[in-house]
Amino acid sequence: MAELIQPKEFKAVDQDGNERTYLISKFPAIEGREIVCKYPVSAMPKVGDYAVNEETMLKLMAYVAVDINGTPLRLTTRALVNNHCPDWEVLGRVEMAMMEYNVSFFAKGRSLLFSGGLKAKFLPLITKTLTALSAQLSQKGGPRSMN
Repeated sequence: MAELIQPKEFKAVDQDGNERTYLISKFPAIEGREIVCKYPVSAMPKVGDYAVNEETMLKLMAYVAVDINGTPLRLTTRALVNNHCPDWEVLGRVEMAMMEYNVSFFAKGRSLLFSGGLKAKFLPLITKTLTALSAQLSQKGGPRSMN
């Protein structure tokens, strides 16, 4: 497996208050493209696919390492991720740190996400998509749901 690209330390505190240190790194170009394309979309509730999101998270975590006696151990398997990320919050923090480190619009400030910039661009698309889905689901032809 190739060396980590531009590794840097990242510290995260777990639910018990323990600080943990990780080496996060840059994605190679093609793997990075796949991760960045799949990761946000697969995490969207009711639209995304959890299995794809989990698979993408494992690909992302392969570019994270922990120091074992001076040697970086990459978190390339589900077992290694579970062993070195003691809770889901730490895992989430590491994932976010990786996205911020690898995606310039995350690194240059989340303000774009919250300032309305992306909201203004994506709200019409989301509205159009949800309206179309709602229309499809509302069509007559099937029994009413008992829910």
